[in-house]
Amino acid sequence: MTSAVSPKSEERSQSLLLWLVAIGFFMETLDSTIVNTALPGMAKSLGESPLYMQSVVIAYSLTIALLIPASGWITDRFGIKKVYLSAILVFTVGSLCCALSQTLNQLVISRVLQGAGGAMLLPVGRLAVLRAFPSDRFLQAISFVTIPGLIGPLIGPTVGGWLVEFASWHWIFLINIPVGLVGCWATYRLMPDVRASHVSRFDLSGYLFLAFSMVAISFAMEGMAELGLPRSAVMILLVFGLASLAAYWFHAARTPEPLFSLNLFKIGTYNIGLLGNLFARIGSSSMPFLLPLLLQVGLGYSPSYAGMMMIPMAVAGIMAKRFATPLILKTGYRNMLVGNTLLVGLAMASFALVSEGEPMWLRIAQLFFFGWVNSMQFTAMNTLTLKDLGAGYASSGNSLYSMMQMLAMSLAVAAAGAILNAFSDQFGGAASTGGALQTFRATFICMGLVTCSSAAIFWQIPAQDRRKEPLPQSEPTMH
Repeated sequence: MTSAVSPKSEERSQSLLLWLVAIGFFMETLDSTIVNTALPGMAKSLGESPLYMQSVVIAYSLTIALLIPASGWITDRFGIKKVYLSAILVFTVGSLCCALSQTLNQLVISRVLQGAGGAMLLPVGRLAVLRAFPSDRFLQAISFVTIPGLIGPLIGPTVGGWLVEFASWHWIFLINIPVGLVGCWATYRLMPDVRASHVSRFDLSGYLFLAFSMVAISFAMEGMAELGLPRSAVMILLVFGLASLAAYWFHAARTPEPLFSLNLFKIGTYNIGLLGNLFARIGSSSMPFLLPLLLQVGLGYSPSYAGMMMIPMAVAGIMAKRFATPLILKTGYRNMLVGNTLLVGLAMASFALVSEGEPMWLRIAQLFFFGWVNSMQFTAMNTLTLKDLGAGYASSGNSLYSMMQMLAMSLAVAAAGAILNAFSDQFGGAASTGGALQTFRATFICMGLVTCSSAAIFWQIPAQDRRKEPLPQSEPTMH
């Protein structure tokens, strides 16, 4: 005799599942932002220059970008419960290794391990909610679990600054351990063990082509900054990375089930949105890395002050979400994205005007304005890219887009680090406050110009493309 599950028991199980997935989202998004404020403190503890710490951020975001394309197949193959439990466990162990690191190289390797767990938390958690809730309740459920994605960037920099100043940078990783252990126990008890009825063949060759391309291009960018590679090595890495990308293109054209179908690139708005996202985010995604460094290294403020100064930017980002959709409908995607992209670039370049004597209200207004236009930009870019994907391409198109977001974040930090170090040699770097400030001013102008350049891509959007109402897309971090 089988006993049916009561509606009340099922509702309780679904509610606990939502909280479990929300905690996973919170852990990942908090960790994406809490580290930035702690970089100068880490540099001092490890005996490194604060201008050479970008590999700590790059290692994490690049690892997530590498594993996102494989996350769906891994989940179908091994089941949601086992993969989600493993993700939390790997993330927790990676956090412990980060806290125990004694050198920069050890910390970077530990961040790779942490990123391997973080890469699975969001997509697997989203899939668990999708399979546990009927379609008429899915939107409400996914909206609940993405709320921590907005809270993480709000409190992450502040908590990171306080921990560095009043304890040590190790605690920004140690706080993940009790949360992770509770998450492992709750996943084992509450997560449904759902497996796909049919597991398709994984496109390993295509995955390796893409993975090698991303790693080679990122190492080439990083090689110009922290790694100190000669120009010949940088050029070789770039050529190999681009060649591997071209090889994937030919591979996908003759493979029945490629990792990402080339038919995706026949969708005009998806093409424009994907490329526009990449170049726009290479500029704007450098800001969570640059701003805490500017406040601490360039202006000499404490980590806690630098963390609190990120709050206006996060608050503005949350507030701007509700205004994005009406503005897009009124102006159209092309006018909205071209104009707003230029505003984002100018807002970034405006940080070249900062000085020690700048009034507090002006600095807060500057951060608030950047957070506002940047949030509007994310929402508009997200909806443009995904709105015309049919049911057949929604899954693979969204996965490719998520991978591109994380890759752009990695390239943004690498590019900002390379430019910082180039100007550091010219102005004296961190040797003096004045030299460091000049270095940051020049870097903000360059990164602002990079963002402005993507307006030319968004100009290619058909002027009349206002035929579909955009659905607000959550932006878990400032990617």
